[in-house]
Amino acid sequence: MPPGERLLQRVSATRTFARIAPHFIPALDRAVHRLTRGKVLLSAQMLPGVILTATGARSGQPRRTPLACLPEEGGGWLLIGSNFGRPGHPAWTGNLLKNPEAEVSWRGRDIPVRARLLTGEERAQAWRAALAFWPPYAAYQARVAREIRLFRLEWR
Repeated sequence: MPPGERLLQRVSATRTFARIAPHFIPALDRAVHRLTRGKVLLSAQMLPGVILTATGARSGQPRRTPLACLPEEGGGWLLIGSNFGRPGHPAWTGNLLKNPEAEVSWRGRDIPVRARLLTGEERAQAWRAALAFWPPYAAYQARVAREIRLFRLEWR
């Protein structure tokens, strides 16, 4: 692992990062993504990322959320609802629970997907893959009482 990546992982596992990052990373990602017509996602320079467009659980309106993701071999994606290790589930996870039909912007393409909450052994296997991919997820889980939600997005 390159030294820069190790430093990034250490920093991103801190409580300070969890307190600050949610206020500027998504806004910056949305702005750059819009300005580049979907071709660039700044946070994807560190981790693969998508822009998830899901229907709001309460509002019924489209909600666009930049998210780190774990691309899967079959062409889908694993999304981790870590919320940077903060206490509540991120809003996008509630949106997908109520409205699993969604869309992702991936490398400049809009792709219709269906989200599925992972449970049991399938979740355990996906969690191991997520930890191998980005070890700070373990620190996020250790800080919260809730089980971090994992979703598999599959092409529809």
